[in-house]
Amino acid sequence: MFKKILIANRGEIALRIIRACHELGIKTVAVYSTADEYSLHVKFADEAVCIGPGPSKESYLNIPRIIAAGEITNADAIHPGYGFLAEDANFSRICAENNFTFIGPPPEVISSMGDKAQAKTTMREANVPVIPGSQDIVKSPREAITLAEKVGYPVILKASAGGGGRGMRLVRNEEEIALAYRTAHAEAETAFGNGDIYLEKYIENPRHIEVQILGDMNGNVVHLGERECSVQRRHQKLVEESPSAAVDEELRKKIGDTAIKAAKTVGYYGVGTVEFLLDKDKNFYFMEMNTRIQVEHPVTEMVTGVDLIKQQIRMHAGETFPEFLYDFKLRGHAIECRINAEDPLKNFNPSPRKITSFHMPGGKGVRVDTHAYAGYEIPTYYDSMIGKLIVSASTRQRAVIRMERALEECIIEGPKTTIPFQRAIMMDDRFKSGEYDTSFLETFEFNG
Repeated sequence: MFKKILIANRGEIALRIIRACHELGIKTVAVYSTADEYSLHVKFADEAVCIGPGPSKESYLNIPRIIAAGEITNADAIHPGYGFLAEDANFSRICAENNFTFIGPPPEVISSMGDKAQAKTTMREANVPVIPGSQDIVKSPREAITLAEKVGYPVILKASAGGGGRGMRLVRNEEEIALAYRTAHAEAETAFGNGDIYLEKYIENPRHIEVQILGDMNGNVVHLGERECSVQRRHQKLVEESPSAAVDEELRKKIGDTAIKAAKTVGYYGVGTVEFLLDKDKNFYFMEMNTRIQVEHPVTEMVTGVDLIKQQIRMHAGETFPEFLYDFKLRGHAIECRINAEDPLKNFNPSPRKITSFHMPGGKGVRVDTHAYAGYEIPTYYDSMIGKLIVSASTRQRAVIRMERALEECIIEGPKTTIPFQRAIMMDDRFKSGEYDTSFLETFEFNG
């Protein structure tokens, strides 16, 4: 087992990893920018090293400074969390070259799954169902038009190296393709330094289902059920739950077995998710694989009883699975709301201000993962998530009621937050019924 882990991240995920390490008896090192000097992950780590000023490129994305911090503190492993360098194959490689265990998959796996076009090709060859579309990079608008005629409109153009909706354009007819291709290419080039674009059939109003997988270094892979991630705004998730109301036991086994096949195909180990689109006829298609811990991992923890961060660390230390992972049972239902410092009434504009009052809910089945507190100044440099509110209950109906109650008890004054918006979602009849898809927020009305 590792003696000391450096967490190459910030905020709630850094604090979440620190807690798991403490319970495993592992010392921790926090790295932080000057903007995060008073963040809780800095306070609760055993050691902390400042790695630069606020901008990410000068701190949390600065690989030499992170490696140097690991060397001077004698860390033997580096945990990247999610975001920043978590899916950077080069960072994984540099960690290994400097004798740090990277708590994530090897660089060749990150590369193969990080390139969305390559990932689709790999899955297609493994007989994993993929969305019809290009088998390689689309090199011109003319090529895109030819492919679109073959698979049928509407189609979607996607950045091969992308995520979070950037470098993505929906196209409903031939007249829109040329402009959509150029703008997607330019956006991808700016956001990821890679303008490669691929094309696929657009599945109308699907559900976004992701399967949590775990793999050890001996080639064993298991899944821990699915999460529903269909409540999205501009491809950014706002509410997640497990299990999905659309997935029964038969489909769960089928989609879970497919996720395991996908992971074994690329020699995956550690924690990760295989993401699918589920259409109205219960057909599912591989979308992408995330080679890291997910923001929404707590909902799986709540319904399985598995501490995913601890399990992740154990797997990268070379341990094999405990027997219960092969025969897990989903218990009840869990929902997570991402609480962001954003104003829902002003197009979700970020609201990075000082928190003047801060009270989080409690009671049975309520969990809060946050690095914020009264007096905390939300930095302007990073994403706007303040924390995550997670609830569990014996049924989905009770979980929805519990989440609405918990959101009502949340008090965060200073910044505007998404809390009122998420309360309204919990009270929406379509959401309560479980009969919703990724188009849910397109017709959702919120008046404050």
